[in-house]
Amino acid sequence: MDYDDMLDRAISETPDIEGGNERFDVPDPDIRQEGNVTVYENFQTTVDRLGREDGHVVKFLQNELGTSGHIDESGRARLTGSFSERRISEAIDAYVSEFVLCSECGLPDTKLIREKGAVLLQCEACGARSSTSG
Repeated sequence: MDYDDMLDRAISETPDIEGGNERFDVPDPDIRQEGNVTVYENFQTTVDRLGREDGHVVKFLQNELGTSGHIDESGRARLTGSFSERRISEAIDAYVSEFVLCSECGLPDTKLIREKGAVLLQCEACGARSSTSG
């Protein structure tokens, strides 16, 4: 197998990546107050867009916001306390930075994997692997 054959094979096995970060758009949080609870109405839409498990995202939000919360039967996150849309948006941005975007190429084509007890972010676009805080 010569260089051209290997190059052709590598190109054929590389996933198609259209555009860059502009194709990755996280929806703005749609929140409302319900007594002492902040209801994140479009939480499930956000989680689906991030491609992550809802339990992982809500746990991160709880840690970032210093509160407790849960996901109700409608897929909404219910967080104890009063939080602004901006504050929740900042927490989601922190989640994206830590658990979605590749630290090497900046693309969102990643998945979380467990290896020897550690949680790693593996990029399907460039192949990079990086550790996360869990």
